[in-house]
Amino acid sequence: MSTSSILSYRGKNAPASPIRKLEPLARAAAERGTKIYHLNIGQPDIPTPASFLQKARLEPGNVLSYSPSVGLYPYRKALVDYYTGIGMPVAERDILVTTGGSEALLFVLMALCDPGDEVITPEPYYPNYGTFSMMAGATLRTLPTRIEDGFRLPPPADFAAAITPRTRAILLCNPSNPTGTLYSRDALTAVVALAKQHGLMLICDEVYRDFVYAGTPLSILSIPGAADVAIIIDSLSKRFSACGARLGCIISQRHELIDAVTRFAMARLSPPTLGQLGGLGALEDPGPFVSSMIAEFRRRRDVLMEELAKLPGVLAPEAQGAFYLMTRLPVDSSERFCAWLLNDFSHQGETVMLAPGPGFYQTPGSGQDEVRIAYVLGEAPLRRAVQLLGHALQAYPGRK
Repeated sequence: MSTSSILSYRGKNAPASPIRKLEPLARAAAERGTKIYHLNIGQPDIPTPASFLQKARLEPGNVLSYSPSVGLYPYRKALVDYYTGIGMPVAERDILVTTGGSEALLFVLMALCDPGDEVITPEPYYPNYGTFSMMAGATLRTLPTRIEDGFRLPPPADFAAAITPRTRAILLCNPSNPTGTLYSRDALTAVVALAKQHGLMLICDEVYRDFVYAGTPLSILSIPGAADVAIIIDSLSKRFSACGARLGCIISQRHELIDAVTRFAMARLSPPTLGQLGGLGALEDPGPFVSSMIAEFRRRRDVLMEELAKLPGVLAPEAQGAFYLMTRLPVDSSERFCAWLLNDFSHQGETVMLAPGPGFYQTPGSGQDEVRIAYVLGEAPLRRAVQLLGHALQAYPGRK
């Protein structure tokens, strides 16, 4: 039998998620009896609204059938009403329902890019952007941002300098996962103008659009002229604390793009039927759920900033949105530190799990002393988790 690898380039080189790759260490720690405070993954702990759960089911005797490839008509109509209600004028034909925001982004990259084409995004970035680009045969080109500057969006000149003949799109996440940075209207307006000038599409991941702690949530479609170049990736996963429903969508008024992703959607048959039924229930009867959830995460943000400020040597620019914060720690290697937290550290039988920073960067050497914190725990456990981090930093042998 041949000893040569059976794997493709993608199979060999797809990166492991920094958010999930330490799970075996966490499982081993839990089996030893260690309590783990999970700040590594963006899984809200707030119960999914009853209006969602009550609709996400069928009565006995019914058939759980395929939905249309583009999504159930009543659900798409509810999305139109929702977006119109928040100042985003879209029509049903502008929306395609997907299996989570992940499938939405993959479909868009596949529709825009041929092998070797390029997409520009600021770094640090959501790690799956790199994996989905690889799956689509595209190359992700990154623009560095600095923690000292609050990871603000690079100026238009930096984007322009990164454009090559193979560039097809700019990809932004606003508010940002992983940094919590909120991009201003002026900064977004400049990127829209740049995209139009260079004939590029502007992909905007707006999954965390409502999670804004100062000011008003902002969609790229509110920028004059943006509809010509904008493709929105959205999801109900975070907004209604329903990550397992896998319910996302693509929004674009470029109908050749919607036609292309619809053909991809036909090949995967349909998005989750029960998830769409649940989403319909949540959209029809949202009540105060979203606003109360945002208020809760604003309190958590404040608690996190208060507790991190007590830790010597820690740099944490204030998170403006989403529920993540890239944080600099006084450690020699965040990869080793995050593994050490699970393998070797406990305080009163407890430890904390974080996502190491390098996995959110493409530039070699970047993020070596940074971690992403997902503040998805209530006030008391969140305070305890940061206190554990402080104890760990005092005990860590590789402290700087």
